[in-house]
Amino acid sequence: MSGRKRVGVLISGRGSNLVSLIEAAGQPDFPAEIALVISNKADALGLVRAAEAGIATAVIDHKAYKGREAFDTALTAAFKEAGVDIVCNAGFMRLHSAVFVREWHGRQLNIHPSLLPAFRGLHPHAQALEAGVRVAGATVHFVSEDMDAGPIIAQGAVPVLPSDDEDTLSARILAMEHRLFPLALRLVATGAAQLEGGHVVYGADAAPPFLASFPAP
Repeated sequence: MSGRKRVGVLISGRGSNLVSLIEAAGQPDFPAEIALVISNKADALGLVRAAEAGIATAVIDHKAYKGREAFDTALTAAFKEAGVDIVCNAGFMRLHSAVFVREWHGRQLNIHPSLLPAFRGLHPHAQALEAGVRVAGATVHFVSEDMDAGPIIAQGAVPVLPSDDEDTLSARILAMEHRLFPLALRLVATGAAQLEGGHVVYGADAAPPFLASFPAP
């Protein structure tokens, strides 16, 4: 497929969401290709997974830079050199500077394992269990200067079972993440979902996406 958007992916760990994006991009009708994967950690398993798929990788260690803005400037330089159009945060455990967020405004996606705006920040699965909610899920949103608070592109819901602990709930939500992130990237890459005036606007043929995975009664 010609004219596909070039995507840069940021990771810090195992890269399971990265793999879901790589698999989606391998489909001939997918409107984006993974051009570069960057990790701030040299031992991130996701780098191996990207290399196995023939995707360019880079390690940019945040510890080598004096401050968040200098680190983010290095990320932007690498992405621009690779001709990246869209940035996806897939388990990237660093907060961005305002400069980076503005540079990629409307072109940077993040996935978070909760139904935002609920349970922002760290340990969302524990937060959900502590709150006693019966439904949890995942959200893909445009990145803003406030953590986990950008305009929502797509959401997916799963049940919270009475027997759940953090591990079982996390696994159920992760399976939903793997469905949701490629869907959201497809919408943004085709222009079917765009950021306008602080809100996500969908094209005439694109309804606001919501996935659900619940057992039959």
